[in-house]
Amino acid sequence: MPYYSLREFIDRLEAKGELIRIAEPVSPILEISEITDRISKMPGGGKALLFENVEGSDMPVLINAFGSARRMNLALGVEDIEDIPKQIERYLKLAPPATLMDKIKLLPMLLEAAHFPPKTVGSSQAACQEVVHTGDAVDLGKIPVLQCWPNDAGRFITFPIVVNRSADNKLRNVGLYRMQVYDKHITALHWHIHKDGAQFFHEFRRQKKKMEVAVAIGADPAVCYSASAPLPYGIDEFLLAGFLRKKAVPLVKCKTVDLEVPATAEIVLEGYIDPEELRLEGPFGDHTGYYSQDGDYPVLHVTAVTHRKNPVYLTTIVGIPPQEDFYLGKATERIFLPLLRTQLPEIVDMNMPLEGVFHNSVIVSIDKRFPMQARRLMSALWGLGQMSFVKTIVVVGRDVDVQNTDAVLEVLLNRVDFKRDLFFSEGILDVLNHASDRALYGSKLGVDVTTKMEGEPGFGEELRATPASSLPNPSAVVDRFKEVKACQLLEMKARHSVLFVAYDKTRPHQVKEFIAQFFKNPGFSSISILIVLEAHVDVKNYSTVMWKFFNNLDPKRDFHFVDGHLGIDVTRKYPEEGYQQDWPDEIAMSEEIKNKVSEKWDKMFNNE
Repeated sequence: MPYYSLREFIDRLEAKGELIRIAEPVSPILEISEITDRISKMPGGGKALLFENVEGSDMPVLINAFGSARRMNLALGVEDIEDIPKQIERYLKLAPPATLMDKIKLLPMLLEAAHFPPKTVGSSQAACQEVVHTGDAVDLGKIPVLQCWPNDAGRFITFPIVVNRSADNKLRNVGLYRMQVYDKHITALHWHIHKDGAQFFHEFRRQKKKMEVAVAIGADPAVCYSASAPLPYGIDEFLLAGFLRKKAVPLVKCKTVDLEVPATAEIVLEGYIDPEELRLEGPFGDHTGYYSQDGDYPVLHVTAVTHRKNPVYLTTIVGIPPQEDFYLGKATERIFLPLLRTQLPEIVDMNMPLEGVFHNSVIVSIDKRFPMQARRLMSALWGLGQMSFVKTIVVVGRDVDVQNTDAVLEVLLNRVDFKRDLFFSEGILDVLNHASDRALYGSKLGVDVTTKMEGEPGFGEELRATPASSLPNPSAVVDRFKEVKACQLLEMKARHSVLFVAYDKTRPHQVKEFIAQFFKNPGFSSISILIVLEAHVDVKNYSTVMWKFFNNLDPKRDFHFVDGHLGIDVTRKYPEEGYQQDWPDEIAMSEEIKNKVSEKWDKMFNNE
């Protein structure tokens, strides 16, 4: 059965042992983030947290509600997330009825589909309008909005379901766009340049018209998820939510703007944007694990705040993975796979690994039937919706389980040939990508490790393995180069050996020189791939290494080939190296907050 509201979902989480209530007083300034960060990095994503005593507000705070595979299944009402793509495939593969009996068999599905479109209800049926504040009564300070990280520009609403319409009023857009709170009635709206909300905003700006906006906070789980989903332009997110719920989403007309919002939401903000008014927003600790840069963004003037009696504030934090957003993204990976196959039917499966933070890495398996099919697939993905932001694509055969990263890595290190299997391209990149020399675009890498077939370079060739006994001792590298602070061999028997190096870079071009010197040393010639990271990186933590690798990589610039070997420089870049962005800082909590949280930890979780 679908959840009518967030309240029902909270009850379900508690009944299933997936929720912890915390009565200990906590601050929304950094403390909740530190607690949640520790919990979300526990095995399986920890538990959802309901903070019942938040300083400065009467509202409880719910966070990490979607932060595990089990909670995502509960949120979307399935035993297994794979049930949803199976349902989608039923509709995609629906054959037109040829006989009366076929039409009769089709009737149950058609009746089910009739429940998908949203429906409008009256204010008396809208719990989100039990309490209404307008004019001078509007006070965003009553909401326990978090400051997530020490260098954030302020407090940010991080799980807002933002609703707006196109300038001609024909299309509705629903999305998650963070909102920095400036004062009692003014926030920013952080629309990335590539998003539908930004496109609608620019329509209003061209016409010099004010744009109405509504923001729902704490809707039912299907609506919360659907607002994050990468739907094609013009497709209503409330329609997807209806499909997931198998029941129409009830909407209610707002009090001061001509828009509709989920009637069962906890809190609703209404207002308008003057397209001529921009204000500095950010920095903000983002899902890449780095602070996104500040910039000028539209300003929302809040004309009304409506809410339930005794509302719950739903929020989230993002940062160094894993965090709650990983599980929302994994749901998208599974749910949208059938839709991707409608355009690229050779796709067997897809994995967006944790360390790739959605847009930095995708692994795809295909049913290969003709030469260079993997390269065609890469080019197609780089031209397809939000897949166009992906920086690295690895393509394997259908026999490889892409959800098993060790299996993928084994295939990669045994099959890849540097000359024939690496495919470099250029294109748009996510606005949060900081590695490229310029913002919003840069180089991309495709890796084809499918089995070579007749007609392809490499067909029938045997690949020579590197004997494990010939690999150097990492301590020899540390002894040879004073800038090397630590190094670690990847423990995998494969044709290509990999060495991770933590390097103290202090000047431009230093790592490129180091790579050349390293491979000239006969004692290190058995290393195939040298990955050079910043000095502070824990090279023994494979997940951390891969997270840094994908974040800091610009493939064309950072791949250095030396006599059949490959050195990869994923250190911070200098302007003298052609870098024209501002390299951001990594997210880290202050020691003061860490100590405060540690002191109250046992009181918060003594019954768990």
